[in-house]
Amino acid sequence: MRKLASLAAITAAAAAVLMIVLLLVRPFVGVADNGDFLRVMGTVGLNYGDPSASYDDQFFKYAHAQFSYDSFFRGAYVSTQIILVLAARVIGAVFHPSAFDVRILGAFYIVLMTAAIYCLVRYGSKLSRWTGIAVALCAFVMLCDIGYLAYFNSFFGEPVSYVFMLLTIGLGLLLTRQERPSRKLLVLFFLSTLFLACSKIQNAPIGGAFAIIGLRFAGLGRDIRWRKLAYGWSAALFLIAVIMYVAAPKDLKHINLYQTVFFGVMNGSPDVEGDLEELGLPPRLSVLAGTNYFQTDTAIKQNDPSLKPDFYDRISHKDILLFYLKHPGRLIDKMEYAAENGMTIRPYYLGNYEKEAGKPPGAVTSVYSVWSEFKLHQLPNKLWFIALVYLLYYAAAAYEYLRRPQVRSRRAVELFMLIGLVGIFSFLIPILGDGQADMAKHLFLFNVCFDMMIVTAIAYAAFYAEKLVRGRRASYN
Repeated sequence: MRKLASLAAITAAAAAVLMIVLLLVRPFVGVADNGDFLRVMGTVGLNYGDPSASYDDQFFKYAHAQFSYDSFFRGAYVSTQIILVLAARVIGAVFHPSAFDVRILGAFYIVLMTAAIYCLVRYGSKLSRWTGIAVALCAFVMLCDIGYLAYFNSFFGEPVSYVFMLLTIGLGLLLTRQERPSRKLLVLFFLSTLFLACSKIQNAPIGGAFAIIGLRFAGLGRDIRWRKLAYGWSAALFLIAVIMYVAAPKDLKHINLYQTVFFGVMNGSPDVEGDLEELGLPPRLSVLAGTNYFQTDTAIKQNDPSLKPDFYDRISHKDILLFYLKHPGRLIDKMEYAAENGMTIRPYYLGNYEKEAGKPPGAVTSVYSVWSEFKLHQLPNKLWFIALVYLLYYAAAAYEYLRRPQVRSRRAVELFMLIGLVGIFSFLIPILGDGQADMAKHLFLFNVCFDMMIVTAIAYAAFYAEKLVRGRRASYN
């Protein structure tokens, strides 16, 4: 048991050192702002370090380590991300009152990531020695790729989704290995899931899926207190996820609807006016086909008062879903477009360095990017490839589920299945919720789930390889 624990501890410690070197030591590496930072900063009382900086210096080209303190609630962005950023801000104000260093927030993510890696390697080690080693190597090479880690030094919501997706699965898997599952571990599992589901509005449906798993976890314990805890937290998770989605700001819903219809459904449509008629929209809106919400040269301005009765009040995401169900070929076309962007972990149009580093504008770091570069340039960015991976993954999961009648084993397999399901959600939601806008970045959580599936497959192969080797050795003896 000590050997099992030591592998997880050593891997987690080594990963922590790696992340500290990559993120907290010069040169500073982060991700440039594309305009999303302000909604977070405005809520927690932060602002740009140099408000007089030019547009090119402030956005897209350069990352920034230093931000100024400002008044709270200049906006009201609802997300569990706010809790982490606010905690980092409080600590920053105490130890560095002149300016906020975003690396304090990065350190928070490093701690959470270290815990997630420990849980995952710990679980793998409990299955077999080779499995633990396989998970450890994958965590070090794939999960700690700079494409993922660079987000830690930013105000984007991606790192919240990333660390809590890994942590939730890790905690859940550890629960399935305990003969007497810990109630504290169960609470941590639900808290982690809550941070994941409420980090972004797009993640809200994930809360419902994990709530179902939570109900299934009720069968892991035998006492009534355990079951009440599982049922109560599952109900709370589902309710909060629903509220998170329903209470989304109207402005954000309007942006998403515009993007989904005009930059999604009608982007490249063979019959724009026919699509408008089927969606119950006036034909005059055909001039907006192929435009996005942030364009300044549209024939009808996105905030034109006439769009409220003619568009925003007439359409919903349910209508768009029904449209795609009636036209599956159109949906597949959009899925193929998404697949073309589906192997990109990080946004290459956002720079990673500060201007003071002397790098070209928009330069991205290549340090510790073996996996992200391999994935981008070597893996097929095609829908058939993604479908094939899913087919093989779920075939193996179904095989393991059917051959393992034990409750704990089946709950573990269900968690592995849920990784793929979250990936499907994360693949389709950008299509149904934001059209073709910034597709590679919006597929971030899909990339996380896809990579977790690859890690699972490698660990699965290692498990059976060790079993085969031991069987042959036993036969020789």
